Amino acid sequence: MYKPQILVVDDSPEIRLSAAFILEDQGFTVLEAENHHYAQTALGDNNVDLILLDMNFSLDTTSGEEGLRFLTWLSKSNFVIPVIAMTGWSNVDLAVNAMRLGACDFVEKPWNNQRLIQIIRQQLKLAGLQVQNKKLKQQLESVDEQDFTWRSGVMKKLLQQIDSVAATDASILLTGDNGTGKSHLAQRIHQKSARASDTFISVNMGAISESLFESEMFGHKKGAFTDAKDNRIGRFELAKHGTLFLDEIANIPQSQQAKLLRVLESGEYEVLGSSLTQHADSRIISATNGDIAQLISDGTFREDLYFRLNTIELRVPSLKERQEDIAPLAKHFLALHGKKYKREEYTLTASALKTLEAYHWPGNVREMSHLMERAVLLAQTSSLGPEDLHLSNLKHNNLPMMTLDEAEQKLIEQALVLHHNNVPKAAITLGLTKSSMYRRLEKYGIKE
Repeated sequence: MYKPQILVVDDSPEIRLSAAFILEDQGFTVLEAENHHYAQTALGDNNVDLILLDMNFSLDTTSGEEGLRFLTWLSKSNFVIPVIAMTGWSNVDLAVNAMRLGACDFVEKPWNNQRLIQIIRQQLKLAGLQVQNKKLKQQLESVDEQDFTWRSGVMKKLLQQIDSVAATDASILLTGDNGTGKSHLAQRIHQKSARASDTFISVNMGAISESLFESEMFGHKKGAFTDAKDNRIGRFELAKHGTLFLDEIANIPQSQQAKLLRVLESGEYEVLGSSLTQHADSRIISATNGDIAQLISDGTFREDLYFRLNTIELRVPSLKERQEDIAPLAKHFLALHGKKYKREEYTLTASALKTLEAYHWPGNVREMSHLMERAVLLAQTSSLGPEDLHLSNLKHNNLPMMTLDEAEQKLIEQALVLHHNNVPKAAITLGLTKSSMYRRLEKYGIKE
């Protein structure tokens, strides 16, 4: 088991010995240095987790000049270590100066053992959280750097719309089929908003049972109901000052819609088991793949809640509407999963790319990711062809018997639908020149 290492810097051997007895008894490893010169050497030779720093050494007894000099040096070094300053005289100005130079707390000698241990544990915990936050931030930054650049016009237009409204606090409703990437776009909105430095909390509304809705969303106090053995923080509190993403919003039970509406209208709610009114402060982004207009017509979704959620409504297009993105996206996922499984040598053949472009993608971007992950895991060669994609439900694999002319006409019609009647793009998909495509349109009497 790892023991945090604490460096005690003090010119008194008795003080260092006393500190060592106390700290080692609490499970810490103690290093000693009689002045700041030895302390600098100790920092270079050891992984120090915290410094207990005496502010006075040989120059005088009260000014703390040497301690301040060490803190100045530490602030300019590459070490990021919490420092607790200590002195034998109560000196408010010295404490303030030490804190300004980076000390995280201040104790007087002779110290209270219990208080000293409490401060040390608190500062070690805070330092651990700072390291964790830094790692999370780096993970987010690395995701951003590897993010896919959309080529299709429909996605470029959508991203422009998102970027123009992200900085506002307007509620946004994302609609579209399953697997189109609505949750990813919700995170993009958060990262480009004024709330980006605060939390992004996502909740799948379809996964919350009706009986637990209030507890999940608003939290509960210990003893609020039979199984409430501890306090629970609700999603609105977790997302305070940040963004709350309500995925599968159409699946909220009708009996709970009024409770959500009240928070969105007034910004107020109560934790279960408490009469104290809390104030919500979250940017709301919601998403659904359902037909809310039909649900409103059926009486299963409140129209006033819908209006609160969709200050701005943005539809996320299906993958089959993003033809220009299919091949680059496949290569992106191939590289991503190849790196994950340490199989980065794989490439897609031209025929494999054509096969992917011809597929109808009912599962959209999510299906693409899963398909490329499976291809990476099952591939026997580094060059992946159509047979390595395992697309058993490709429509062209199960064509009914028909004449070649009938088959050609159907393919032309499908290509035109795929490209919204853009003849040059449809021709490219079918491997035809533009003039050849126009001759076939005339031959079969197909109108643009």
